Amino acid sequence: MDELRYPIGQYSPPQHISDVQLHQYIRSISDLPARVAEAVAALNEEQLDTSYRPGGWTVRQVVHHLPDSHLNGYTRQKLALTEENPTIRPYDEVAWAELPDAKTAAPAVSLALLQALHQRWVIMLQQLTATQLDRTFVHPVSGQQTIRYHIGLYAWHGEHHLAHITGLKKRMDW
Repeated sequence: MDELRYPIGQYSPPQHISDVQLHQYIRSISDLPARVAEAVAALNEEQLDTSYRPGGWTVRQVVHHLPDSHLNGYTRQKLALTEENPTIRPYDEVAWAELPDAKTAAPAVSLALLQALHQRWVIMLQQLTATQLDRTFVHPVSGQQTIRYHIGLYAWHGEHHLAHITGLKKRMDW
């Protein structure tokens, strides 16, 4: 069951995130929208409304969760860049995934949002200085995070949910 919940494992960043690794993380963020769009392109309504694991979200909910989460991540980084070690406000991702838009909207709506968001996010990420990458914010649950760490977390997050979709497709032979 854990391999269905965490198909690529939990986020475990290296002790030191090198510039090479950081570049790979940014590339992952850049490529994610197209990869998600490709993964869901041929799915029908029944497939979109199939849970990727027992008790898990549907593919549709996963697609809508990605821009919800990544918009929050982008905002947290912008706050860290413009305020001194701000405490950010978490959100209830489970409750958001149960809202009508996440349960019924066409994936194209969130795929367009994800594409635009990631385009803008990558423009920002590619131009950050070493000092900016070390800026921090405080998450009330998980504590202080640097932007560098947070970039890795969101690269992992995208890959994690993409693997939910592609893993389900493989198991179901879609």
